[in-house]
Amino acid sequence: MNRRLESLDALRGFDLLCLVAISDLVEELAEVVDTPWMASIMECFTHKKWEGFSPWDLVMPLFMFMAGVAIPYSLKHHTTPSIYWRLCRRVLLLWIFGMMVQGNLLALDPDRIYLFTNTLQAIAVGYFFSALIYLHTSWKTQIGIAVALLLAFWGAMEFITIGDYGGGDYTPHGNLAEGIDMMVLGRFRDTAQVIDGEVVVKASYTYTWILSSLNFVVTVLTGVLAGEILKGKTPSNFPSKWRTKNSLPIEGEVWRGSLLLLIGLAMVALGWTWGLVHPVIKHIWTGSMVLVSSGYCFLLMGLFYWWIDCRGHNKHLTLLKVYGMNSITAYVVSHVISFRSISKSLFFGLEQYAGDYYDFIIQLSNVTILFLILYILYRNKIFLRV
Repeated sequence: MNRRLESLDALRGFDLLCLVAISDLVEELAEVVDTPWMASIMECFTHKKWEGFSPWDLVMPLFMFMAGVAIPYSLKHHTTPSIYWRLCRRVLLLWIFGMMVQGNLLALDPDRIYLFTNTLQAIAVGYFFSALIYLHTSWKTQIGIAVALLLAFWGAMEFITIGDYGGGDYTPHGNLAEGIDMMVLGRFRDTAQVIDGEVVVKASYTYTWILSSLNFVVTVLTGVLAGEILKGKTPSNFPSKWRTKNSLPIEGEVWRGSLLLLIGLAMVALGWTWGLVHPVIKHIWTGSMVLVSSGYCFLLMGLFYWWIDCRGHNKHLTLLKVYGMNSITAYVVSHVISFRSISKSLFFGLEQYAGDYYDFIIQLSNVTILFLILYILYRNKIFLRV
């Protein structure tokens, strides 16, 4: 199956549409609409403060999962120096973009630069190692490595103690991942400041990156497995009782979609069960959170694949493709460039009439400007990739 996977473009577009458009609009609207139903909607666009999992917590894992899905489509198993150069180039660009978005690189102030802070950098780490694993191992080995990384993270969190951190502590400021980030990143950790010669990080900042990178790789690897299933390679390697006839492509596609859904359900159930002893915490990217989030990703990928690629409902997808086929561009531009001055210049006269809704109108204008930029790129078949 070598044709373009339209469901992947659509799902990626759905993820980015929520991230760079819908969430900002909902947030602005919630500021002026004080009703129980609006509060309920806003909860769906709010991260859990610590344990648990909200719909909004799926945005980052889904982004990483889809990077993994694309690996079997973009890389071939024969390795050449050019492939390794592509991988290193991609990692470097993603890292720089991540520092532009959240690492204060554009502040041009060395005292404000942070090294490892952003989704794009998590993707860079997960993508690099997952791609190497994909190029040099079978799907069985890939699953084995993923399980080993999950257990390594769990074992480290449970049994390793460094100073006041670790030893089974899953509190925001006592867990091992927090301690490692404090020691390794130090002044270069997000929100860090040097006050009276001491590195101080905001108490509210509890995201971790160094030890969590083990599970970043697992999240992307789960996407690789989904990509292998969708490309049709994994079924031919599975036991014969699980295969479908190659002469029946439609049945094969339905089989692939069904397998994604079954794997998704199993991972969600396993993740929440493991979460009873190894809490589901996105901030430190626990193993149980990986299983839960990747399970939901499998379910979404399966549903999108069944509806779009199996059932052929591939019309009216332009909105999602506009965001999905320039996803990195949409993410970086939305975070780095502010269109508020343009929007306020165009609509400053409405402020006296719009009242409290004026900020919502400005945000709607910002979202529209970004969409028009992406739409122009889409119509001209300009897809900026790293």
